[in-house]
Amino acid sequence: RIGSATSLSSAIINNRLQELVKLFKERTEKVKEKLTDPDVTSDDESPTASPARPAPVAAPVPPPGREPEGDKLAGDEHYCEMLCCTLKYQPWLYRLKNYRFPSSIDPLTNLMYVLWLFFVVMAWNWNCWLIPVRWAFPYQTPSNIHCWLVVDYLCDLIYLLDILVFQTRLQFVQGGDIITDKKAMKENYLRSQRFKMDVVCLLPLDFFYFRVGVNPLLRFPRCLKYMAFFEFNNRLEAILSKAYIYRVIRTTAYLLYSLHVNSCLYYWASAYEGLGSTTWVYDGEGNSYIRCYYWAVKTLITIGGLPDPKTLFEIIFQLLNYFTGVFAFSVMIGQMRDVVGAATAGQTYYRSCMDSTIKYMNFYKIPKTVQNRVKTWYEYTWHSQGMLDESELLVQLPDKMRLDIAIDVNYNIVSKVALFQGCDRQMIFDMLKRLRSVVYLPNDYVCKKGEIGREMYIIQAGQVQVLGGPDGKTVLVTLKAGSVFGEISLLAAGGGNRRTANVVAHGFANLFILDKKDLNEILVHYPESQKLLRKKAKKMLKNNNKPNDEKRAPGDALIIPPKTDTPKLFQAALAAMGRMRGEGPLAQLRWRLKELKVMQ
Repeated sequence: RIGSATSLSSAIINNRLQELVKLFKERTEKVKEKLTDPDVTSDDESPTASPARPAPVAAPVPPPGREPEGDKLAGDEHYCEMLCCTLKYQPWLYRLKNYRFPSSIDPLTNLMYVLWLFFVVMAWNWNCWLIPVRWAFPYQTPSNIHCWLVVDYLCDLIYLLDILVFQTRLQFVQGGDIITDKKAMKENYLRSQRFKMDVVCLLPLDFFYFRVGVNPLLRFPRCLKYMAFFEFNNRLEAILSKAYIYRVIRTTAYLLYSLHVNSCLYYWASAYEGLGSTTWVYDGEGNSYIRCYYWAVKTLITIGGLPDPKTLFEIIFQLLNYFTGVFAFSVMIGQMRDVVGAATAGQTYYRSCMDSTIKYMNFYKIPKTVQNRVKTWYEYTWHSQGMLDESELLVQLPDKMRLDIAIDVNYNIVSKVALFQGCDRQMIFDMLKRLRSVVYLPNDYVCKKGEIGREMYIIQAGQVQVLGGPDGKTVLVTLKAGSVFGEISLLAAGGGNRRTANVVAHGFANLFILDKKDLNEILVHYPESQKLLRKKAKKMLKNNNKPNDEKRAPGDALIIPPKTDTPKLFQAALAAMGRMRGEGPLAQLRWRLKELKVMQ
């Protein structure tokens, strides 16, 4: 038994060593490939160890009352022992327990920072919306003062954490370098204008509560943390796919807040004059906030129908309200117009292009069938891509970013083309940037038989049919998304680049096109890949061409008849003589037949 256990342990160790050697070889090959082509960065992860664990081997038995160290470590990672039960940690609890706060934060891409800004903005909104309400309306009473103070100081805690924990860890750019040093980030924040505003926001004016009572106006400096609000807007718009919806909501919130402040001022003016003292002031009936908000809406929007002010104070207050209302309302309308105009800018451009094209076709009296196809192309291209020409959007990006987008969109398809396998990877990257996206309507001819082939096609979406037969309308094959055709025409020469069949779009088809001219311009910089591509193209053309005997009719006579096969008995004799070290006349005859066969 001891011998069998030892042999089993050695077998397990040998298997594990073989796995490790295999993994190291794979890693070495990847590192070698990266060193050979340093410009290419690979996103593949390093090979990980096999998840299979070896079978248990003999181990010394621990003393009573003491667990083995390995089992104890595994138990600390995944299990929690309590009394006689074993409780498994929840995954989120385990991740939370082992979470480490980052030493530096990228404010442009870190979603955790955007989430934290959301909480800061919520605390800022609490102060901006409720400080005027608590100051003007009698909603803050001695019976509920503790609830208001708890939320107030919770917001102050969020402000303090933002200063001490987050703002001192924000990365910044200096001289083109991203600074992540803790001391440098802290000094950059201390020198910034935002730090000064954050300090003013947390001025401890609450100590005056002991002299003048809990007056909400003493918390007015908390409203000065507006920089966090605008930063949150910028970060949130950068990650939203439809940012214009948030812009509309934010502009509406501006209008509601101006009405909110005006309603608080109206109630304060009414209390100053005396509730119900005149027909202009609030009479004290119903819900005070709703009644005052209704009055503020009618005033700022200048609807009219309001009672006339009686006293000088009321007249001045009403005039200021009218002037402020006209200014604020015009600003809100202008901003809303800009937001809606920016949201529909693409649609407006599409409509203008389509109207100009229709006007052009009507001027030259283009047939209605052609006009309908042009309209269909415009509508399908816009609804499928959201734009008419992708190159107009990508031309604004740097060359490196255009390459990254092209790799993510097209590399998986182009890398599977047999013609380009084994070529320089950088050449394929340059080729991806030259691809053009074209939309074909149903029954559109992509290419026709006999025409000169100058493009290669990659099907991004839709299907195309290859037609042939005597009438040229028989469907030979249907190509789907991811298929490639026409690649041989890019490198064929001597008349071999003519199309051999008709290719028709079965429905709406979106194809990527690579021109022969663009490929030749790329291959100038990659001579080795050019030789390889021409060699592959000749081989593929040779395989695609049928032999002459297959094209010959069954009744046609051959000018030179084919040579008859060697009799089997003679072949056996030759094979027997081959075993005798090639001696004798039969061996010489066999060598002569071999030579004739090679010549033939």
